[in-house]
Amino acid sequence: MAEHNVVWHDGLVSRADRNLLNNHKSGVIWTTGLSASGKSTLVHHVERRLFDLGVRTYVLDGDNVRHGINANLGFSKEDRKENLRRVAELAKLFVDAGVLVLTAFISPFREDRDYIRSRFETDDYLEIYMRCPLAICETRDPKGLYKKARAGEIRDYTGISSPYEEPETPDLIIDSDVMGLDESIDGVLDLLKNRRFITL
Repeated sequence: MAEHNVVWHDGLVSRADRNLLNNHKSGVIWTTGLSASGKSTLVHHVERRLFDLGVRTYVLDGDNVRHGINANLGFSKEDRKENLRRVAELAKLFVDAGVLVLTAFISPFREDRDYIRSRFETDDYLEIYMRCPLAICETRDPKGLYKKARAGEIRDYTGISSPYEEPETPDLIIDSDVMGLDESIDGVLDLLKNRRFITL
């Protein structure tokens, strides 16, 4: 089979070289939570703060990757699993490139999140749980998806007709129904400093 002839090629510039040039450690901050829990808002604001501090970052957002690399995938359990698998591999390339990757994916199943975590070295991966009661998420509902799910127009919708399995040992929990945005951003930055991703 073809894969037996595929061999990883090491370049002349290493990840360690890139991290040294960037003056920060690369890695992945995987943000999980219900739809409308505030994941995308948080990671984009964290990215802005990090960028302003000179940190090389990139956000992989659930909807955005489905416009391109994952445009051929639907929302069945199998397609959602493949969606996350591809994102994990994409994130690994960014980490090798010296980038601090921020993600925003519902990623509702522990099995999938455990797989994603397994694709990274322990010190390269942080999991943030955006915890927010379903009732609050439904009142936000910026895309109107909860309303459609309640009406039966969307099948297997997380929190309504499909479960969300809460993380058991996340690196950080943000209760987005009670914590303000600035407090949440500071919490992420403190985590990154404490885990020595950044030294600013």
